[in-house]
Amino acid sequence: MSIGQDLLNVPFPEMVKSMGVGIAQAQYELDLTSMKIARLMGGYDIEEDENGNSSTTGERTNLVKIGPKEDDEYSLLELGFTPTFYQFVDTLIEVKMSISMSRETTRAKKIKSGQVNMSGKLGFFSAKASVNASSVSASFSSKYQYSAEGSSLMRTKLVTVPPPPMLEERIRQILDRDVKPVIKPDGEA
Repeated sequence: MSIGQDLLNVPFPEMVKSMGVGIAQAQYELDLTSMKIARLMGGYDIEEDENGNSSTTGERTNLVKIGPKEDDEYSLLELGFTPTFYQFVDTLIEVKMSISMSRETTRAKKIKSGQVNMSGKLGFFSAKASVNASSVSASFSSKYQYSAEGSSLMRTKLVTVPPPPMLEERIRQILDRDVKPVIKPDGEA
């Protein structure tokens, strides 16, 4: 296996696609959550069905009571609060890979030989002997190493953004239409 092939095997396109789809899904969920918060801040109850779909009831029960009168109840939107929206920016993919390969081969051969000659006489007997000895020592060593290390880093930055201007305009229209006028202490509406 070659190092170049290992580098080509990194699934970079799939990583980019997965991260892009993940960010899009996360952005969608963030937007839905911000819209639910906007409804709650408008004072409306939210009902969810078994599939997780939410809808707003017509009743405004999530109100803040400010004064002693029964009509002194306001939504957070009427009090000037706005929902927070988030957006993903500066997405980064970083892949680090280290691949090393080594091969080692060792061969050795040792040959030892020796010769021993003996002769002797005992009385009228004589004997002669000769011994040849050889030892062979052979060794073979082969070593192959392969190591691959990798790491990946996926980083994205999440920042707050102002609510869309169209949403703010629609909220103002709904509040102007559905909400009682605020009566100031000097009697003006």
